Amino acid sequence: MRLNQVTVPSVDLHRSLAFYQLLGLKLIVDSLPDYNRFQCPEGGSTFSVHRVDRVPKGEGIYVYFQTVELDRFSAILRSEDIEFSGPKDQTWLWRKLRVKDPDGNAIILFTAGENRLTPPWKVKT
Repeated sequence: MRLNQVTVPSVDLHRSLAFYQLLGLKLIVDSLPDYNRFQCPEGGSTFSVHRVDRVPKGEGIYVYFQTVELDRFSAILRSEDIEFSGPKDQTWLWRKLRVKDPDGNAIILFTAGENRLTPPWKVKT
C-alpha cells in the first residue's frame, strides 16, 4: 500500500491556494472554488484542499511535510508575515517548524534524516 494524498478542509480555497504554493507545492488540479490538488516537490505524494462550509472544531488536522530546507521556509514565512514557531530540535531527533494554514490546519515542516523511519528506538521486527 502507498499513500496517495492527504486532503484538508478549507472555507476559502483562494487563500489556501496561495499558502500551499508559498510552501512549494505544485498545483495540478484547479477546480476552484471547491477543490485544489497539488503535487509535492519530491516523491509521488499529492495533497489536496476541499471546500467546506466550516472547518472542524478542536485541534484539527496535522500534516507533516519533510524537507531539508527549514531555514529557507522560515525566511519565506517571516517575509510574508505568517506566524510560525521553530525550527526547533525535538527530543525524538527531528527538527521541526510549525505553522497553521489559513483555515487553522497544523502544518509541520520537518527534517529527520534516517530518524524518520529508523530512530534508535525503532521496534525490531
